[in-house]
Amino acid sequence: MTVVHLRRAEPGLLVIAPERAPLVIDAAPGLDVLVLEVVGGQLSWNLFDEESVPAAVLDDVEAAQDWVWAVYGEEVAAAVADDRPGPLTAVPARRAPAAALRRLAYAHWASRWWPASTLDGIPALDPRLLIEDIEALSEQCEMMVDGEIDELSWELDADASLGTADTFDGGGTAPGIGGSSSDLSDTSDGRGIEGDKSLIGRTSGRAEDYALAAGGADTSDGLIVARGSGGWNWRRCPPGILDAGENAVSWQVTRAAGVSTVRVSVVASPDCRGTVPEHLRPHAWVRPADTPSAHTLSPDAEFTTPLHRQGDAWTGSVRLAGAPESSPEITIFVPGVGPADPPEDEAAARNRIRRFARARLTESAGDQRLTAETAAAETDEDF
Repeated sequence: MTVVHLRRAEPGLLVIAPERAPLVIDAAPGLDVLVLEVVGGQLSWNLFDEESVPAAVLDDVEAAQDWVWAVYGEEVAAAVADDRPGPLTAVPARRAPAAALRRLAYAHWASRWWPASTLDGIPALDPRLLIEDIEALSEQCEMMVDGEIDELSWELDADASLGTADTFDGGGTAPGIGGSSSDLSDTSDGRGIEGDKSLIGRTSGRAEDYALAAGGADTSDGLIVARGSGGWNWRRCPPGILDAGENAVSWQVTRAAGVSTVRVSVVASPDCRGTVPEHLRPHAWVRPADTPSAHTLSPDAEFTTPLHRQGDAWTGSVRLAGAPESSPEITIFVPGVGPADPPEDEAAARNRIRRFARARLTESAGDQRLTAETAAAETDEDF
C-alpha cells in the first residue's frame, strides 16, 4: 500500500502522486526520472525507487478512468471521479499491468539515458532489442498506452538504422559540459557547417585500451600551456554519439606566434556507427575562463567549432586571441538539443546512474532485467 495525494495543479491538470515523487510538470525533471505517456495523461517514477506506484498528471480525467483503478485501486479511482482531493491509499487492482507500466517507462528511459561508455566499461544496449522490449511491454499495457508504441517503435527503429538517436527527451531534455558548468545559451547558428558524411564503424575497443580521454596523438605545435579532461552534460546531446564517461572530454591549449589554440577531443560512444546526420554532429563551445560572462560573448565562429570523427573520438579546435590566463571552459553540445540553461552540476546524478547501470549488468536482476540488458551483460566481459 502506498499513500498518494490527489490535488489540482494548474487549470485542467489533476495530480495523483506519492510524497516527493517526481512530476512531469516539475521545472527541471532529473536525469533519473522515468516518464510514460498514457491515455489521458503522463506517469513518472524515480529510477532508483523500486516503488511501482507512479505519480500521474492527468489532462483528460474521463479518458484516464479506464486505467486509474488498475494502477491505483478503487479508492483512488472513486476520488478522481468525484474530484475529491486529499491523501488516499493506493492499492493496484491489477498488479501485473501496473508493474509492466514501470518497466515500459524504464525501457524508454534506457533508450535515451543508458550511460554507454568505453571508458567506464559500460556496453551499449542493442536498440533493436530495446524495440522488442518496448513492443512486448506495450502489449501488456495496451489498455493504458493506446497504440502510442507504433510511432515510438518507428522512431527507435529509424534511429537504430542510423546508429544514433533523435532528440527524444525521455525523462527530461537532452546532453554537454566538459570541465565545468556554464549558463551558455546556444552560440552556434550552424551557418557554413558541413555535415559529417563519413561512415562510422562500431567501436569495439576495451576500456583499458583507452587513455584518460582518447584524444589521439599529440599534434600540437607550440607551447602547451594547459590541458585537462572532464565530463559533458547528457541533456545537450542525443545518445549513441558521445561516450557517457565523466572523463570523455579532453582538451589542451597551445600557444604559438601570439595565438592560443584550444584543441578538444571527445571519445565516441561505443555504439556510434552508421552515418551521423549533419544536424546531430556535436560541437565544442570554448570560453576563456577569465571572460566576465558567457552572455557577454559574441557567438562568433572563433568560439565554436563542429567536431569531426577521427577514429574513436570527435575532435576540433578553435583559436583565441591573446593568452588565456586560466583554463578555458569547454561545452559540448548538439545545436538545438537540450535546454539553453541546463542544471549547473549533475555530475553526482550521472555517477549514480553509472553505478546503477553497472549493477544492472553485473548483479542478479532476475525477471526485472530487460532483454537488451541481458544481451549486454552476456557480452560485458569482452567489451
